[in-house]
Amino acid sequence: MSLSTIVVAILVFLTIHEDSAVGDKMVNLRCHCITKERKPIGRHILVLEVHPASSHCAETQIIATLKKGKRKVCLDPNAPWVIRVMQNRRAKQKVQEQTAKA
Repeated sequence: MSLSTIVVAILVFLTIHEDSAVGDKMVNLRCHCITKERKPIGRHILVLEVHPASSHCAETQIIATLKKGKRKVCLDPNAPWVIRVMQNRRAKQKVQEQTAKA
């Protein structure tokens, strides 16, 4: 192997390593939710965040910010009450979009 090939390989490795380090600062490369709440807490939710499955996390993550204390809780996307909350949210968004167009 020639010296120039080795130098190019080292530069490529360092470039890839540096880019991944910078990427870690901008994007969290892992799942946020380790444990998920299955008990109904719908009336305590202030804000819902939905993070679809991606290359960094194979699961859809639903994170609720609670009214009291602004604590964040991960919700089980397969729990029946979470499914209903998400359906209601989509229906409200659709109504808002239709009224905004009118």
